[in-house]
Amino acid sequence: MLALRLARGSRPLVQLRRLLVAAASAGTGFLLLYVLAGALDRPAGSFLRLLWALVPLAATVQLAVAVARTDPATRPPEGLDAAGLGPVRRVLVAAISTAVSCALGGALALAAFLHLRGDLAGLPFDGAGARLLHADRPLPVAAALTLLALVPLAASAATALCLRPHAPLAPQTGLPWGITLTACGLATQAFAGRGGAGMLVGWSLTAVGLVLAGPGLAYACGTLVQAVRPGAPRLLAGRGLQEQASRLGPALGMLCAVGAGALTAPALRDGGGLLVPLGPLTGPAAALVALCATASLLTSSVEARQSRAPGREALRDLGAPAKVLRTAASLRATALIAVCVPLSWGVAQLTSMALTR
Repeated sequence: MLALRLARGSRPLVQLRRLLVAAASAGTGFLLLYVLAGALDRPAGSFLRLLWALVPLAATVQLAVAVARTDPATRPPEGLDAAGLGPVRRVLVAAISTAVSCALGGALALAAFLHLRGDLAGLPFDGAGARLLHADRPLPVAAALTLLALVPLAASAATALCLRPHAPLAPQTGLPWGITLTACGLATQAFAGRGGAGMLVGWSLTAVGLVLAGPGLAYACGTLVQAVRPGAPRLLAGRGLQEQASRLGPALGMLCAVGAGALTAPALRDGGGLLVPLGPLTGPAAALVALCATASLLTSSVEARQSRAPGREALRDLGAPAKVLRTAASLRATALIAVCVPLSWGVAQLTSMALTR
């Protein structure tokens, strides 16, 4: 009940971020139901299609965790500690709020899916949706509800795991593992070639490697910005990137993976056609992943800005010009772009060579 009351009384911007999670969960749930309906009509290859549908699920979970980290309920005033809302209770509240948002999205996905199949009232779009969603075969309710439960369960578990009280690791810790996993993913794609589970495994390893390497890359950006006799703006920008590397890094790595995938698409088209593992919904699934990755990075940026608020206030009290703060923010964004764009292009080139050999 406490989680519901906190969610109901939140500011409009916080509610908007939760609605984004619900929308992403609805899109992922719809894809899972589409895969289930396709498996009933064409069982061959259904397991591989389900594995491809887990990619949007992972992107949705990352967005849900990023939104939960910015939720005011996870950082209550000190007075609420006396009321019993300690660190463990805060994690529980965040996990429940995340599960509620994702469950709402799943309910919307189920309603839209049944409506397009004509199971609720009439057939919209002249029955085109019914043909696409295989309305001629009955939908198993237990299997549908089980698939829809994957998103809230995974998102709430990931939220509890990421927000639990623990000693923070250095951002550079995951960099060697990230580079290793990225190299293993590229090697797997080169060995497996186009199509099949091998390509999915290789791309997943590459994406996970970039996510793990993200904090180390953000920390390295901060080091480069403040190298060689820095002034006040460069020092602020560099130290800010180093302090926020653990927050920005995972979302930054995911966005690099999405960018690399988008840059690989033209090479795949020229080398024998684009892969469509999810059929007509492959394009919407890719768009969903891209939107989730972008929203995760923007949300992580909001969290980083919130954590820098005391520092900004202290600088203003000391009389620091507003131009210095704006310049530092521009330097941070420029440094991240200068590193991530070449990285995405390089991974895309290596992936293209691996898949079109």
